[in-house]
Order: sequence, then C-alpha cells, then structure tokens
Amino acid sequence: MINWNDIDTVLLDMDGTLLDLHFDNHFWVEYLPRRYADHHGQSLAWAKNEIYPLMKAKQGQLDWYCLDFWTRELDMPIVELKREVAHLISLRPDADVFLRALQDSGRDVILITNAHRDSLSLKLERIELRTYFQRLISSHDFGFPKEARAFWDALQREVPFDPQRTLFIDDSLGILRAARDYGIEHLLAVRQPDSRGAQRDTEEFDAVEDYRALAAACER
Repeated sequence: MINWNDIDTVLLDMDGTLLDLHFDNHFWVEYLPRRYADHHGQSLAWAKNEIYPLMKAKQGQLDWYCLDFWTRELDMPIVELKREVAHLISLRPDADVFLRALQDSGRDVILITNAHRDSLSLKLERIELRTYFQRLISSHDFGFPKEARAFWDALQREVPFDPQRTLFIDDSLGILRAARDYGIEHLLAVRQPDSRGAQRDTEEFDAVEDYRALAAACER
C-alpha cells in the first residue's frame, strides 16, 4: 500500500484517525442536543431541529470546529459539557503501535487537526500523544481549516516538508482531496473512524484497516 522508502514526513489527523470518533459523534449528535433541550426545557427533537441546521451550515468551515463559536452560538459551556463525557475518549486499536513504529523509524511525524485547542488539550489529558510528535498543530493556529488551500500553505511555512515524500492519513475524504490538490503524494483514509459506526466506502483512497500491519511495514 505504501512504499516507506518514499516517505520522509508523516502527517496524522487526530479524531477518527488516531482517536475513536465515537466520542465526538456521541457528543455532537446526541449529548449536546440532550443538554441543550434540558437547558431550554424542550424536547430532544426540538433541540436537534435547532442545532443540526446550524451544524450543517458551518460544516467544512473553521467555525464548525471552534468551541468558542459554539459556546457563543448556543450559550452553552461546550468545554465543560465535553468533560462530562470525556471517559469516552479512546485511542483506536493499535494506533499506539503505529505511532511507536513511526517514532523508531526516525521520520518527521506531525499531528495536524481541525480540533480547537481546548478540545485538543482535553484529549491530551486522557491520551498521551505528545511524545510521538515533533509538532501538534491545530488549524485554529492558522485561521483556516484543513479543507482550505490556505491551511496547507501556512503549514508549509511553519514546518517545511516535501509533499512528494509525505504521507497524510485522515478520516475525512474532503480533507484528503484538499491535501491531494496541494500536491501531497501519499494519502490514506480510515475505513471505520467510529468504532460503533459502519465501515465506509473511502472511494478513490486506499484505507487504513489495521494499524499493526501498517506499523510492521513501516519498520521494514
């Protein structure tokens, strides 16, 4: 799937790629609407009808990932609410095996996430990721989501890399297409970002299904 002799830099997404997306899906799809309904003394159906259109309108934009935006928009303490279900934050199976193999390989490994810094901090409290990366970069640092060309230009200025010798793994097909448009040569999707969700068709992209296999190939 990947010729590791052609890879100097590895860029990794966090949610759905290294961490199980179940936490985020549960929070945004179920938990937040339920707490919003309780706050307003309304039904869960009413809350979903209020929140879901707002989410759809912001999808793919930086506001969609911005906890400050949703705190203002919904007048709800989003970070505190996330802490209430933080026990659901978990690493994907064997992602740590893959991260250790990358670390041992001597390649540059950089986390690039659309997660807001407060969300990133919360997850780092639960899962030790810092030691595996040279840098942990949030798209909020640049003011553009990974879906935008401007993000990749800013990333290149911040941590210069050769797109032709870079592997990028992400669970979002739209983001992978943005990376491909930028010129990143080696791309992998994730077959099942949410452990409780269905496997997905990753369309034109090869997909990660077993991090242990990917780690073994990296070590050769």
